[in-house]
Amino acid sequence: MLKEFFEKYFVNPIKYNTGYNPVNTLVYAIILGIATLIVYKVLKRMKIKIDNAFFRALIPYMVFGAFTRALTDAGVYPRTYITVSPGIYFLVFLIAFPALIICKKFFKDWRGVFLWFGWGLVMVDFAAMGANLEKMNFNFTVLKYFIPFLILAELAVYLMTKKLSIVRENSYLFYVHFYDATTTFVGVDFMGYWEQHVLPRLLIGLTGTAAVMYVLKFTVLYLALWIMKKLEEEGEDKELLDFIRMVIFILGFAPGTRNLLRMLLGA
Repeated sequence: MLKEFFEKYFVNPIKYNTGYNPVNTLVYAIILGIATLIVYKVLKRMKIKIDNAFFRALIPYMVFGAFTRALTDAGVYPRTYITVSPGIYFLVFLIAFPALIICKKFFKDWRGVFLWFGWGLVMVDFAAMGANLEKMNFNFTVLKYFIPFLILAELAVYLMTKKLSIVRENSYLFYVHFYDATTTFVGVDFMGYWEQHVLPRLLIGLTGTAAVMYVLKFTVLYLALWIMKKLEEEGEDKELLDFIRMVIFILGFAPGTRNLLRMLLGA
């Protein structure tokens, strides 16, 4: 029974590309929360400061994960449990974390070495795409929808920074998650894609449009950041909260970039 349960809720959704369900969504969320705390404690033990320089060094790994995922959809890489979500996050972690440890231990300018190693991984994806151009079905018409809606979405965030202090203090998170929402909106409403996550899929079905993603993103993000602000005011570890904000950024940037790349590749 345990095997059947695991196959039904965890294996088959990946094997048959049927999207997430309430069970695996909850389990993955718990795993993410535990992993975030463990990684933070390890970084603290390694005396790695969670600052803007460290954040910038992580960007190529986010791009690498999104690009690898899009190339999997395009048929360049085989569809396996570690090349699709959520396995792709584990794959990137299993590459990035050892690389971080090695760079920190053996290089004085470890951030620079770690950064360029990440961009090297992105170049590997570009090379893989170039070697498989016959599998590409580039579709740049997506940009005629994506660009104007992205401008409107980011303008909305800018206007909210004038009225809401939490948005103003965390504007980069709202910008990136509205970017992600835009890719979903364009993909579902104009390009024939479908939403794989449980709650967004339910709301899209109820409203008839993926534009509801903007409301969902704003509500969840605002509530989470409001709670974090209260915790910070009560003396909670600020560096831990900053690290959680970094994870929140990744959860917006990575899937948004994957969505955009997938549509551009026609996958």
